[in-house]
Amino acid sequence: MKRRDSIRLLAMVAITCCYWKTEKAKATSWSYQGETGTDFWGELDPEFMTCSVGNAQSPVNIEGSGFSLDVGSIDFNYQDTPLAIVNNNRTIRVDYQPGSSLSLDGKEYELLQFHFHQPSEHLISGKAADMEAHFVHQNKMTGDLVVLALFMSEGKTNQALESIWQEIPTADSQVSQVADLTINALQLLPEDSKRFYRYQGSLTTPPCSEIVTWLVLKQPVEISRSQIASFLDIIGVNARPVQALNQRTLSESP
Repeated sequence: MKRRDSIRLLAMVAITCCYWKTEKAKATSWSYQGETGTDFWGELDPEFMTCSVGNAQSPVNIEGSGFSLDVGSIDFNYQDTPLAIVNNNRTIRVDYQPGSSLSLDGKEYELLQFHFHQPSEHLISGKAADMEAHFVHQNKMTGDLVVLALFMSEGKTNQALESIWQEIPTADSQVSQVADLTINALQLLPEDSKRFYRYQGSLTTPPCSEIVTWLVLKQPVEISRSQIASFLDIIGVNARPVQALNQRTLSESP
């Protein structure tokens, strides 16, 4: 098996383990603070080594100007899905049923799930937003990932988010399924969802596999102080520090 194929396979396994199932065995050993925190991820398991030695790690600090304008184009095909919320003690995740996708450069990536970080993991000119949402997509044929990042800034109550927040399981490893309630991820996106930064990076959680195309939306949405506080009460701070950009190129839409 070629090295790139191996990396893709590992990433697909990571998505399955870290996002779809209750994390078990070695995967349960990492956290955001203390002896199993972000500074030590690469030492916790041989499979996590990329977290320490990788050259294309995420998140990053986006700053400066003169970026390439070759970002490509995106189109959304998000459908309604029954609300299914998971509290895995590291984030709040909403699982998506098959049938919704994002198109990038003519390729289709299925929306698997979206989840949240506090504060934002990506920075703009060294400044973090109050929260950040990640919409995780995967190409069925290649296993490659596209993650759409959405900044969330303190302001008015986010009505689209409120229906999710009201159903969050308060205990880790629990799933809340609301049979009579559906959501559509489009409702969480800003009006201008076609202006974004783009770069090649990694998962921001172990095993930190470097097979992610990141699309970081420029326009934030608002979230209330009480909504932020509710997330912190249940999950706490869960943001990986920014990583070196190294030789990577950032692109941005006009």
